Amino acid sequence: MATHNLLLLPGDGIGPEVMAEVKRVIDFFNKNGPDRFTFEEGLVGGAAYDAHKVSITDETMEKAKAADAVIFGSVGGPQWDKVPYDVRPEAGLLRLRKDLALYANLRPAVTYPALADASSLKRELVEGLDIMILRELTGGVYFGEPKTITDLGNGQKRAVDTQVYDTYEIERIGRVAFELARKRRNKVTSMEKRNVMKSGLLWNEVITALHAREFKDVQLEHQLADSGGMQLVRNPKQFDVIVTDNLFGDMLSDIAAMLTGSLGMLASASLGEVDPKTKKRKALYEPVHGSAPDIAGKGIANPIAMIASFGMALRYSFDLGKQADMIDQAIAATLDKGIRTGDIAAAGEKTVSTSEMGSAILEELQKLAV
Repeated sequence: MATHNLLLLPGDGIGPEVMAEVKRVIDFFNKNGPDRFTFEEGLVGGAAYDAHKVSITDETMEKAKAADAVIFGSVGGPQWDKVPYDVRPEAGLLRLRKDLALYANLRPAVTYPALADASSLKRELVEGLDIMILRELTGGVYFGEPKTITDLGNGQKRAVDTQVYDTYEIERIGRVAFELARKRRNKVTSMEKRNVMKSGLLWNEVITALHAREFKDVQLEHQLADSGGMQLVRNPKQFDVIVTDNLFGDMLSDIAAMLTGSLGMLASASLGEVDPKTKKRKALYEPVHGSAPDIAGKGIANPIAMIASFGMALRYSFDLGKQADMIDQAIAATLDKGIRTGDIAAAGEKTVSTSEMGSAILEELQKLAV
């Protein structure tokens, strides 16, 4: 029986509420095997700023580096809008991504049958949807230098953000995309803006060469990122794995998220390199929905994305595919029964609380464990 050490970072807003449901799921798997999970908790984001005047402490970062996986809730809220830029709540998440070298962000967009009508698109466009957005996470315009605001005088300022990619950064995210596709429907769509950006030209060149050299068995197509966004809302089921840079990935994954009906439904994984000696990789798992400060503390948040994020940890960090499938099946069965939190309920439909949704999923897990 293997034991895995987790670092739980609930964060701000609804983070602690949905993380509480993950703890219940962890307890379930500790009782129903095959592996065991221990965990510590830490502060991140606004909670860390209030306690320590930083968005994440060095001590917590060291715990993150030592953990087998980090399970992350959410950061941010209006009460921290005026804190200094370098210690804003989001800086804690950016530091985790950078210091853990989490370069590959996996955001699945899956439409559960029971929620097909909750999508902003017609049922026939999204029913059965199962795509993966793979976003490069540690390069590009979010981290490129120089990054400045310069006072030009006469009331004028100039802001500069720099889009930078090296060959190795594109190659390693491309390799993850092709390997993922081999386990899915064997198709990769690479998206960039080669028509107006030099980084897009290099991206296209490197992905094309990698495909020809190592992954000829996988279907590869290229699309401009703006056209890809249009196609995501026109015919989303044409895609399998979409690989793109940090900026476009941020936008395209949010578009894909809304195809499923609610941000509260979507999990994500951020992965680092596999250590050649231990065969393990640094990883952080988080829901896509953010801190939702408007509903924080009300006990009405949807915990499904947080629970599904732990399911991704079982799959990608601990090779517990069967247990990850159990979580997916339990979520689907719960939704099939018509159990809804407010964000996924139709007008006039009865809703349940965060803990009630967690209990319903645990009930389905118990049935699967028999």
